[in-house]
Amino acid sequence: MTNSASASNPISIGRLLRSGIKGCVVGSRLSQQNAPTFGKMVRIPLEDQTTIYGLIYDIHIDDDGLVRQLVSTEGISDEVIEDNRRNRNVPLEMSVVFVGYERQGQFSHLLPPRPPLTLDSIQPCSAVDLAHFTSYGQFGYLRHLLGDPNLPAAELLAVHVRDTLAAHAGSDPHWYDQAVNAIIAMLKDDYPQLLAVLGALSEIA
Repeated sequence: MTNSASASNPISIGRLLRSGIKGCVVGSRLSQQNAPTFGKMVRIPLEDQTTIYGLIYDIHIDDDGLVRQLVSTEGISDEVIEDNRRNRNVPLEMSVVFVGYERQGQFSHLLPPRPPLTLDSIQPCSAVDLAHFTSYGQFGYLRHLLGDPNLPAAELLAVHVRDTLAAHAGSDPHWYDQAVNAIIAMLKDDYPQLLAVLGALSEIA
């Protein structure tokens, strides 16, 4: 298997602001129409031909002095609001949790050997990328989502499972049941979280 998305999905949606071995924060322009949404899988290609994969688990937009002035002003015109959103360099920040990587055509659901560097480009994953990554192994990457109490695991998993089912598009009819069984096994000693995750998954069933 090759580094599949390098040719099919080269569009950058942002660049890294800071990173660690478990995840990173990415900056993107607020007006960028192709910015991904919560739960989407993204990829970060590195110079050594390693590609890191992750899921977006938080998106936020910081305020600034001008925004603070505008929100306290009465009768703001639509033109002023649109200009502030589209023409100013207000950054949208996305937090990403790493779930694995690809090197020399082989996937791993372990954490990457090293974090990506500041200003590295981040790209959206195609359906092919998503299907390839989630078809590998025994769902080991899910532990990165279920083992971090700071992540909104239930909602994140629900979005990810929904997207993955669409990516497989009938090619693997057993994927959902296998994923649910893996989640139940990982959360067998955490009944409250298991109920929360299964409840979220029921919303997409």
